[in-house]
Amino acid sequence: MNRLYGDFIAGRGAWGLLVLRIIVGAGLMFHGWSKIQNPFSWMGPESPVPNVLQGLASLAEFGGGLAMILGLLTPVAAFGIICTMLTAIFMVHIPKGDVFVGRGGSYELPSLYFAGVWAIMMLGPGKLSLDALLFKKKLEPRRAVELEHPEASIR
Repeated sequence: MNRLYGDFIAGRGAWGLLVLRIIVGAGLMFHGWSKIQNPFSWMGPESPVPNVLQGLASLAEFGGGLAMILGLLTPVAAFGIICTMLTAIFMVHIPKGDVFVGRGGSYELPSLYFAGVWAIMMLGPGKLSLDALLFKKKLEPRRAVELEHPEASIR
């Protein structure tokens, strides 16, 4: 778990991460709501994308958005969302000739979701998360050793 989470950011940083998680997570849930209604066929019957991949994208957007809000299993949720957004950008929007910002087709939104989730993945969910509540005690012994013996953390 230490490799997945590191230290949980506290104070003002934790509040900033909480706001970012709520906004990005809510946006992803709304964005994925129609997809989760028909998770294995939301692209239609003529789609070249296999049903299982459509299901994973549905789960990543809706379930990953909920996980972001709660700060629960954040690295796993972030990985799924990042994969989904990169797929949307590079396999759908850019090949269609969509612009970055504009009316109609645009890859602005998946880029913003990617950036927000990437920041959360790099910084962690913060102390105001279920991850911190569930996994904090497992991380503290290692941190205590590093604080008492700083040379132990040098590798």
